[in-house]
Amino acid sequence: MAYAGELAALATSLCWAFNSVCFTVAGRRVGSQAVNASRLFMALAMLVLFHLAAFGTAFPFNAGAHRLVPLAISGLIGFAVGDALLFEAFLLLGARVAMLLMTLSPVFSAILARIFLAQSLGLPKVAAILATLAGIAWVVGEGHGESERPKHAALGVLLGVGGALGQSVGLILSEMGMRGGFHPVSANLVRVVAGTVAISVWFLFRGQFLDHARRMKDVKATSYIFAGAITGPVIGVVLSLYAITHTSMGVAATLMSLSPVLLLPISMGVFKERISPRAWAGTVLSIAGAAALFWI
Repeated sequence: MAYAGELAALATSLCWAFNSVCFTVAGRRVGSQAVNASRLFMALAMLVLFHLAAFGTAFPFNAGAHRLVPLAISGLIGFAVGDALLFEAFLLLGARVAMLLMTLSPVFSAILARIFLAQSLGLPKVAAILATLAGIAWVVGEGHGESERPKHAALGVLLGVGGALGQSVGLILSEMGMRGGFHPVSANLVRVVAGTVAISVWFLFRGQFLDHARRMKDVKATSYIFAGAITGPVIGVVLSLYAITHTSMGVAATLMSLSPVLLLPISMGVFKERISPRAWAGTVLSIAGAAALFWI
């Protein structure tokens, strides 16, 4: 299918836009750390059942170390370390600045893919990527809220950049582990197992495991987390892994970064926010850049 990778990347953005709303609502009720851990446990259960039904095994045990090692490290960096850095950046900088820093991920991905995967990007695609990034930055950079703890702004910026870099490194390692036709569902299961184990060990070490488990008695929060887990660590990540194996890393990462833009109509409908002309202008620019990636 023509442009299958690009379409999968756009669908990934839709999934992440939706689950960000779910996780935001749930996080306000039970806390971001509880949401982060619970979504992985739910995703792990769903992926194991799906893998068992589709492939006859609960885990791809015969994948080989050459696949399992990079995919496990990818899950550790992406789901555990990268997300932890991003959550801290949200606390220190606020959502607006942290999201703006995450638009660095396509840039990191393109550079890393050039270095480690020998993928090239012609000047027209580079221009389209820059247009998309400019539109995203214009949208998410709008706002008047300041950090609640400005004295930690420098640390927050470093954490936000680290979160973007972690996402990019996770994608690169995933692509390396999936070479030769490894199924995205199997790859995602390996990544989620690694991320879940890492977070579980961390919570047990800090004595927070039972506290976070008790918070899941909130039925409404649990429902939102479940919906977010389906569209995030399950469907969204599988689509993202499919995308990076069917189009170049820079293009896939750029299209997957459209979530902040796609949140504009969602914010209008769910949170009743007023969208400014600047935000709409940024939306048009980013979508134009993303569309150009299909034709040049």
